This record gives sequence, structure tokens and C-alpha cells, in this order.
Amino acid sequence: MKKIGILHGQERTFPHAFVERVNSKNIEGVYAEPVRIDKVMQGEATEYAVIIDRISQDIPFYRAYLKNAALCGTAVINNPFWWSADEKFFNNCLATKIDVPVPKTVILPSRDLPTDTTDNSFSNLAYPLDWENIFNYIGFPAYMKPFAGGGWKNVYKLKSVEDFFDKHAETGQLVMLLQEEIVFDEYYRCYCIGGKHVRIMPYEPRNPHHLRYVANFTPSPERLKQMEDIVLRINKYLGYDFNTVELALRDGVPYAIDFCNPAPDADRNSVGEENFAWVVETAADYAIEKALSQQPGKDNLTWGEYLKRGTQQQDLYP
Repeated sequence: MKKIGILHGQERTFPHAFVERVNSKNIEGVYAEPVRIDKVMQGEATEYAVIIDRISQDIPFYRAYLKNAALCGTAVINNPFWWSADEKFFNNCLATKIDVPVPKTVILPSRDLPTDTTDNSFSNLAYPLDWENIFNYIGFPAYMKPFAGGGWKNVYKLKSVEDFFDKHAETGQLVMLLQEEIVFDEYYRCYCIGGKHVRIMPYEPRNPHHLRYVANFTPSPERLKQMEDIVLRINKYLGYDFNTVELALRDGVPYAIDFCNPAPDADRNSVGEENFAWVVETAADYAIEKALSQQPGKDNLTWGEYLKRGTQQQDLYP
């Protein structure tokens, strides 16, 4: 029996529909259920051939459980080692090396000292920073957001230098990105599953959360192909099995705005029925594919081109 588990928190619509859809396909020897954990012993395998991870970014215990599971042969979606290492600033840095347009972005040290540090902990950091060149590079208006995390938390739109310093003072120990505003003509959120299945969804981030997928952008076939190529390239290099990429079109150029979303929104009430049906069906098919190909005791994780090429000392791109 190849068990597929889904590890989730408060969300309900996607996990329940996913389990139901996998089991409704009646694939011999394949069964799906919510993951159940009653103990975690070092170096001991779980009962799952595949685990879909929807929550470990918030629960370190689950992340450790998944790393042990992966070590023992479980195909974890997404790779918990890479997810632990990844963050949004690195994503943008990588994009500049693989021919993906991104907004101009800088990373900033936290406004307040991290717990258990002092001024002396930052002996290598110039004070003040070169604010003049930073602001000239980014321009205003601009956006400021955490370098890790998601859910549109602690995101600020900034109108001026004064506005920046006022808002930055509110961010405490968060490490923030300061990013050029892309005044877009069209905006899309794109699912990518299995590094090969892409769904491009018109998206309006300025709408209330429950109305963001209510947008009437109509891209040409050529534009769709261009965006699909960008989405596939990003996920090929990052190595995510399940991710979303947000693209903002300015003057015909798709800028990748946010593409570190390894537990992306898949709630029926926000993405809408058609998108929900697609993500449930595609995730179920891919999980079954992974379960059937999973080899017990071996590494069944997906690793991105960035790591694979680096370890083999190959050129990064193309």
C-alpha cells in the first residue's frame, strides 16, 4: 500500500477535497488520508510514501518530522530542506541570473536588534546605511515587506523617504525588503504543480481578499506562453513541486513579484470553483504519480536546478 498523507492546519476545503479526489480515483494500492503523528523516532520511516506539506512553515515540529520522513524515503511536497533554506530575497537574486524580470529590490537589517544581540553583534554593518543610493535605486512609491513569510502580512506601500522611516520603525525585528513599485497593466497568479502543470489566473491584488481572483484580464496566446515559460523556469530552478508565481505586466513585460509560496492559497472560497477544481485534480494526479514512483529508503525529493548545477559545478544558466 502506498499511502499519501496531507499535513495541514486550519484549512479545510483543499485538504478534504484532495483526500476525497485521490481516493475516488480507485488506484490500486494507493490511499490518501490526513497525516496522523503519534510519535517521531529518529531515523525511522513514516507510513507515508508521499506527504503534501501545507503547514510546516508555521510549526517547526512538523518541519523536523518531514525532514526525518524524507531521509527515510518519503516524497515530501515540497522539499523541506530547500523550503527551510529559501526566502524571498534569494528568489529575486536568483531571478536576475536566470533571465526573469523582477523589481529592483534591496534587503534591510531589522530596525530593532534581534533578541540576545547587541550593537557589537553588528560590527560589520555600516551605520548609517547608504540610504541615498538605496532610495535612488528603488525610487518612490515603493513597497516594503518581510524577506520571509507571506499572507500579505506586514506589507507597506511607501510614498516617500519620510514615510519609509515612519513605517520601518514599526517593523521591530523583522528583516524587510524594500522593492520598486511595478505599476502594472495586468496581474496574474500562477499555480505550478509538479514542475510541469501551470494554471495562469487573472488576479487583482488591490481587491479585498475574497475578490482578488475576480479579474478580467485576457492575455493573448503569445503572452500566456511567455508567462508559462517564466513560471516553469522559476520552479525548475527552485525545485518546488507545488508553488505559485505572481506576475505583474508593465509595458508588456511580466515581472515576477512573489514566487516563494510553497503552501499557496488553495481555499475554495478565495480561488473560486474553477481554480479550486483544477488545483485539487492536478495535485491529486501528481501525488499519485509520486506515490507510484516512490522508492522506499531512497531520496524521493525534488531538487532544483540551482542546487543540482551548483553541486556539479555547471553553469547556472542557460
